[in-house]
Amino acid sequence: MRKRHRRRVKFGYNNIYYKPHGVPLRKLNEVVVTTEELETMRLRYVENLSQTNAAKRMGLSQSQYQRDLVSTLRKITNAIINGDAIRIPN
Repeated sequence: MRKRHRRRVKFGYNNIYYKPHGVPLRKLNEVVVTTEELETMRLRYVENLSQTNAAKRMGLSQSQYQRDLVSTLRKITNAIINGDAIRIPN
């Protein structure tokens, strides 16, 4: 397995939780979304950059950026559908 290339993140994320309303955190499964994973989504969907430009900003190839984006979307979608808590560490 290849060593994971360090991604460039230029946005400050705080330790954030998203969870279903009315359910105590201790009763939920937790999904961790890294700052790098969140940055892939921010660049694509908030900054509205193309995948090519977003990949350049993060110092990745376009194909690796695409894999990271799909993985992140899958992780977040599963958490929402299953009612899990989503933690974004700093």
